[in-house]
Amino acid sequence: MSTALTGPILTEIGGGAHEPGMRLSFHYGWAIVAAGTLTVFAAIGLGRFALGMLLPSMGQGLDLSYAEMGFLGTANFLGYLGAVMVAGHVAQRFGARAVVGAGLFLVAGTMILMGAAGGFAAALLLYAATGVGSGFANVPIMGLVSHWFGRGLRGKAAGLMIVGNGLAIVTAGQLVPWINGWGGAAGWRWGWAVLGAIALLAAAAVAATVRNDPGDLDLEPLGGETGAPAPAAGPAGTAPRKAVLHLGAIYFLFGATYSVYVTFIVTTLVKEQGFPEDTAGAFWAWVGFLSLFSGPVFGTLSDRTSRRTGLIAAFLIQALAYGLASGGLPGAAVLLSVSLFGFTAFAVPTIMAAAVGDTLGPARAAKAFGLVTVFFGAGQVAGPAVAGLLAEASGSFAVAYGAAAAAVLSAALLALFLKPAERDRCASSS
Repeated sequence: MSTALTGPILTEIGGGAHEPGMRLSFHYGWAIVAAGTLTVFAAIGLGRFALGMLLPSMGQGLDLSYAEMGFLGTANFLGYLGAVMVAGHVAQRFGARAVVGAGLFLVAGTMILMGAAGGFAAALLLYAATGVGSGFANVPIMGLVSHWFGRGLRGKAAGLMIVGNGLAIVTAGQLVPWINGWGGAAGWRWGWAVLGAIALLAAAAVAATVRNDPGDLDLEPLGGETGAPAPAAGPAGTAPRKAVLHLGAIYFLFGATYSVYVTFIVTTLVKEQGFPEDTAGAFWAWVGFLSLFSGPVFGTLSDRTSRRTGLIAAFLIQALAYGLASGGLPGAAVLLSVSLFGFTAFAVPTIMAAAVGDTLGPARAAKAFGLVTVFFGAGQVAGPAVAGLLAEASGSFAVAYGAAAAAVLSAALLALFLKPAERDRCASSS
C-alpha cells in the first residue's frame, strides 16, 4: 500500500523496517503538536485558568479575603517561576519527554488534593506545587516546537499547542458552575477533584506520545531549516543574549497583566457587578472559545510578517480590553472586554515560543524559552498580589485593570524597538 506525497507535511514516519513505498500522510511533528495541546490544556489551562472559575465559591468556603485570593494566584506563579528557572537545564539532561510527563502528573495530583484543602495555608502550598508542575511541563513542550518545525511553521505549530488553554477555559467555564450547583457548598472541592482527574488522563496520553527529537524516529524537522547555528560569542552570543533579555522584558509585562485578568475577572463579575455565577461562567467560556483562535491567528501572522507586528497588535487589543474592565461598565462593555481579551489571550506566548527559536535555534530553544519565561513568571508573581492589595485598599479591581492597560501599552512600545536584524530573521520565515 502506498500513498502519493503531495506536500511538505506528507512524509515518511520512522525509518528502517518499512515496506517499500509505505508512507503515512502526516509528519509525527503534528503528533507532537497534539501532545503539546494536551500538555497546555492540563498544565496551564486547568492548572491555572480554572482558578478564576473556582475562586468565588472557594473563597467563600475558606473565608478568603481579596488579598488572600491574590496570594493564591501568586503562590502558583512562584512555583511556576521556580520551575522554569531550571526546566530547560533539566530537560536537556533527562529529555523533554520525561520532564513533561513528571510535571503533568504533579499538576494532576496537586489539583486533586486542592479539593481537600482545609484552609488558606494548605491551599497556598498545594497551588504552589501545581505551579511547579506547570513549569516543568510547559517549558520543555514549547521548546520542542523548535526541534520539530522549521521557521516557516514554528509560529503556527506553537499557536496550535496554545489552543489547549482555550479548550481548558471552555471546559472550566461550562463544567465548574454545574459541579458547584450539584455539590452545593462543597462544589468547589469536587471541581478541583474532577479537573485534576481530567489532567491525570491528559498526563498519561502525553507521556505515551511525546518524543524528544525528529531523529528519534529517523525524521527531519517539518518545514525546512530550524534556525541558524548557535552563535560562538559566549554562552548564547552577545546579540542573541540582548534579544532574549529584550523579549524577556516584554514577556514580564504580559505576565503581570494577563494574570490579573484571568485571576480576577470572574470574581469581579460576581462580587462587584452582581452577575450570577453561571452567567460569569458563560462569559469565561466565551473567553475560552475566542482564545482557541488567538494562538493560530497571531502565530501565523507573526510567521508571515514579523514577531514584532504580532506582539504590537496583540498588546494594543489587550490594552483596550483592560481599559474597558477598569470602567466598571455593565452589559455590552463587559462582553466586549472579555471578547477582546479572549481573542488575544495566548497570542504573546505563541509568538515568544517562535521568537526564541528564531533567535537561538533548536539546540538552545528550551533553555532560552526557560529564561524568557522567568521574566514572564516574575510578572505573574507580581500581578495578582499587587492587584489583590489594590482591590483591598480601594474596594474594587478597577484601579488594577487600569494599571494593566498602561503596562501593556508599555509592552507594545518595547516591541516596537525590537532590533531590525531580529525582525528580518522573523520576517524571512514567511
